[in-house]
Amino acid sequence: MKNDMTTLLLNFVLAALVILGVVFALLSIRNTHNLRNLSAQVQARMQTTNLNLMRAQSMLNDAITYNATAKNPDMARIIQIAQSPAPAAK
Repeated sequence: MKNDMTTLLLNFVLAALVILGVVFALLSIRNTHNLRNLSAQVQARMQTTNLNLMRAQSMLNDAITYNATAKNPDMARIIQIAQSPAPAAK
């Protein structure tokens, strides 16, 4: 009975492939869940960063408006430094 050994081997290979398919499906589901959580966290941090940037820009605009009437040279220097572009990152 040569076919019994071949059938047993093919059934074993099929069972191993089914188990691997289930394992990979579970890993894929877990990784997708983690990616969605991380994506939500990144979006929340970006919103916080944008809000802080808007606050800083508003504060700078208020300082510019105030310095237009006060004419403080120290404040003018600080405003000039704040308005200069940031150096490029290496």
